[in-house]
Amino acid sequence: MRTDRRLTLIGAGLAGSLLATLLCRRGYDVEVFERRGDPRIRGYAGGRSINLALAERGLNALRAAELEQEVLAQSIVMRGRMVHFAEGGTQLQPYGLNEREVIRSVHRARLNLALLDAAERAGARIHFEQGLDDVDWSDRLIVLRDADGIERRHAFDHLIGCDGAGSRLRESMQREVELGMRVEPLGHGYKELEIPPSAEGGFRIEPNALHIWPRGDFMCIALPNTEHTFTVTLFLRHDGADPSFATLADTKSVEGFFERYFADMRELVPDLLADFSGHPTGELITTRLDRWQLDRRAVLLGDAAHPMVPFHGQGMNCAFEDCVAMERALSEYGDVGDAFEAFFTERHANADAIQTMAVENYYEMRDRVDDADYLLQRELERLLARRHPGWFVPRYSMVSFTSVPYALAFSRGIIQRELLIEATRGCSAIEDVDLVALDRRIEARLPRL
Repeated sequence: MRTDRRLTLIGAGLAGSLLATLLCRRGYDVEVFERRGDPRIRGYAGGRSINLALAERGLNALRAAELEQEVLAQSIVMRGRMVHFAEGGTQLQPYGLNEREVIRSVHRARLNLALLDAAERAGARIHFEQGLDDVDWSDRLIVLRDADGIERRHAFDHLIGCDGAGSRLRESMQREVELGMRVEPLGHGYKELEIPPSAEGGFRIEPNALHIWPRGDFMCIALPNTEHTFTVTLFLRHDGADPSFATLADTKSVEGFFERYFADMRELVPDLLADFSGHPTGELITTRLDRWQLDRRAVLLGDAAHPMVPFHGQGMNCAFEDCVAMERALSEYGDVGDAFEAFFTERHANADAIQTMAVENYYEMRDRVDDADYLLQRELERLLARRHPGWFVPRYSMVSFTSVPYALAFSRGIIQRELLIEATRGCSAIEDVDLVALDRRIEARLPRL
């Protein structure tokens, strides 16, 4: 087979297995090397949250692989954010304008299994327990190491790095060429807990929502699982004054923290102390790169290229959109190097935009969703979306329910936020807003999408 049809993928996680499927269906010869064992034999050992938010960009990629219906059958619809106020009570804030505009909670492990099966059906050759150790760039050899530490070398023509935020391929590329990498720690970490099923086996709280307990500088969220559990995640500063993970050093401080800030949720987590002490504290980091490719030899995508914090639920969706863009670039360009460059040119600004929006969404979720001015602006935003369809589209809708480029959603979102702030300044109710004047400003500043 021609060398421009032979592709070697590093990583058989969500992005790697989906990309392998798409490329094999296009007639590429695809070989995949994965550090972990085959989860279909040894069980899933991802070490991360068991559920993810699937939105339109991810669904579009699954359609291309003819996997949409299989995955949707194993998902749970989330229609909006269920906000749990500090003073008590809840409010559902719908994500979209109609019943079709929803996101879905999907089980990470089951999704990975479905994607692995699809990749192998399509013809990909997947090698498990073969972790990338290094790359000999001059001779085009990857150095692999198995679980017993035994080394082997494998020739490649072109490498695609799908090996996640801690990418070993990225490390090796960085030693060969300057990638312009900038690491931006958030200063906050996360800890996962679990709400078990009720005594009758059902959900303990509303299943068709993403639950949020916003508390200013920190928050908890909960996503539903098909087992009728919820994965709860506490996001909190690592260090500093109480509360922070540093101040939650013993059973008493943990109990007191949850009873003070999350009393209604504390009642739902019977194994709180065991979960808190038994689960590691995760890191929240954004990593930006000025380049993702090394001429015709290698390119990065997904979390290997643009690790982001999880607060817009777009990490997987963005990675899946990368896969579609990579498959399209390889199909359109005769030269692999040109395809890698075209892929980077298309995706880099979009990845940078969603990385920024993900950080912004953290501040919104933890500190804004229960504010009166935010709620008024949100009400006006929904009214304007109906009043100006195709012109005023909420940023969240552009990101989650369309394939509008992230960079365009970001730039339009800035203008729309300015319009909302200007229109609601000094207003306490939607009736106080001068809609006629606002209509004119929208027409002047926003072209049709």
